[in-house]
Amino acid sequence: MSTGNFDTSPSQPPSGQSLAEVALVFLRLGVTAFGGPAAHIAMMEQEFVRRRKWLAHQQFLDMLGSVNLIPGPNSTEMAIYIGYLRAGWPGLLLGGVCFILPAMFLVAGLAWGYAVCGDLPEITGVLRGVKPVVIAIIVHALVGLGPKAVKTPWLGLIAAAALAASLAGLDPLSVVLLCGAIHGMASSRQDLQAISRWSLVLLLLAVCGILMLIHAPHCFTATPSFGNDSSAATDRAGTGEIFLYFLEIGSVLYGSGYVLLAFLQGDLVPHLLGTKELLDATSVGQVTPGPLFTTATFIGFLLGYRSGGLVGGWMGALAGTIGIFLPSFVFIALGGAFFSRLRKSRLAGIFLDGVNVAALALIAAAAWNLGHEALVDKLTFVIAIVSGLLLFRCRLNSAWLVLAGAVVGLVLSRY
Repeated sequence: MSTGNFDTSPSQPPSGQSLAEVALVFLRLGVTAFGGPAAHIAMMEQEFVRRRKWLAHQQFLDMLGSVNLIPGPNSTEMAIYIGYLRAGWPGLLLGGVCFILPAMFLVAGLAWGYAVCGDLPEITGVLRGVKPVVIAIIVHALVGLGPKAVKTPWLGLIAAAALAASLAGLDPLSVVLLCGAIHGMASSRQDLQAISRWSLVLLLLAVCGILMLIHAPHCFTATPSFGNDSSAATDRAGTGEIFLYFLEIGSVLYGSGYVLLAFLQGDLVPHLLGTKELLDATSVGQVTPGPLFTTATFIGFLLGYRSGGLVGGWMGALAGTIGIFLPSFVFIALGGAFFSRLRKSRLAGIFLDGVNVAALALIAAAAWNLGHEALVDKLTFVIAIVSGLLLFRCRLNSAWLVLAGAVVGLVLSRY
């Protein structure tokens, strides 16, 4: 097994030029990155591996596998991590903040209109053109990363099993942990001879313990203080309560926006939000560019608006956004030194190879599920095929394709 290099030190001392570069590229991604985490990661692979050459394929894969092992939104954590590698600690902050800010302002603006008018603007036309482009971007990334991750027939089988498990509904953390453990047990005799038997036993015990923990009832259930009193029919929440609630969720949440929806459904409905408001908030997080977890921005605005009007709404939006994303910055800042040692350990390297193919399988499963929503007629198939040809033949920047898809969808929705 080739261990490769996984250097998580900044590639160069941060300078004004490198910081501006990080800020501008992640602001652009924050504006154009539609489609959820799988699409975001695919766009980052094209931008930072193929176009800018900031990262090697193996380094990108190892980073992707690492962020799948920690709570929080994976694509946002990749932005934070890439910013750190490019420009050090200032880049860590800039990468994440600039990726989040466009979505935060857009979602908060929609929440403002929603709080006043009680409805959302029509955006289905734009999404009709964007979603097929997203499918093409994800396929393009999988074609580039797949051969680098699937190095052996065993890894190919593990990837297929991970894809099946993900499509069957197994949670993402269980998928990546099981794949890493299975690859550790199925590795070659030469690899296993270089590993202490007790190290392998401890790894398997750790994986089993984490799996038991995350599947234990109520293990990762957020319990906000403002939602516990079932006898209180209040719909008020202060800025501090909004922040603490979403901070707790951001610290423990694995999985997609649908997992976030389950948390919010159990905690906020019906005392603070109606079911329709929750579904509309989730829809806004999914159809706007940038991180899906900006659903917290929308809900924070609604809760703050009820308590303190427009100023309270913007304060609540800011509190919800900072609360849900702050743990990701902390995890990457603390985990960078640990992640850098993964490839230097034979056992951790074997484990990470299994995690990497599982991470790609999760992206493939997301693309499959999105495809059922995106490719619904001849026009959407044509948009996807043309986008794929432009990506593979012309190496066109995916941001331009997303914008073109949005324009096509908007124009066609008028007729």
